[in-house]
Parts: sequence; structure tokens; C-alpha cells
Amino acid sequence: MLSSAAFERILKHAGAKRVSAEAAEEFAKIMEDRLLQVATEAVALAKHAGRKTVVASDIRLARKKFEA
Repeated sequence: MLSSAAFERILKHAGAKRVSAEAAEEFAKIMEDRLLQVATEAVALAKHAGRKTVVASDIRLARKKFEA
């Protein structure tokens, strides 16, 4: 699991005055799931292109697939 401290900083940067430990952990879990989805899609795009290396354009294309 990713560090909840980093996600607490993100929430504060977004304007939160205070963030509970539980909120930071929940945010971290949700974002970790979303990041894994994007990463999995980026890897699939790289493989489809015949590459072993994931490049920035793979990440951008994968992110577009999951935008709300």
C-alpha cells in the first residue's frame, strides 16, 4: 500500500485544513486502485505496440480511458 502521508498532503493541497488518518488511508486505497488500473492499461498498450518499455504516451492514453 502507498503511504497515506502523501495522500494527506494532496488533500491539504486541495484545500483541506485537517485530514483524519482514516480519511487519508481511504483516499490512498481508492487512488491505489485507480493507479493500478491505469498502470495495467499502460502495460497492455506497450505490449500491443511490441515494446517492453512503458513510455509516457502509454500513461497518457491509459489515463484517458479512465477519465470520468
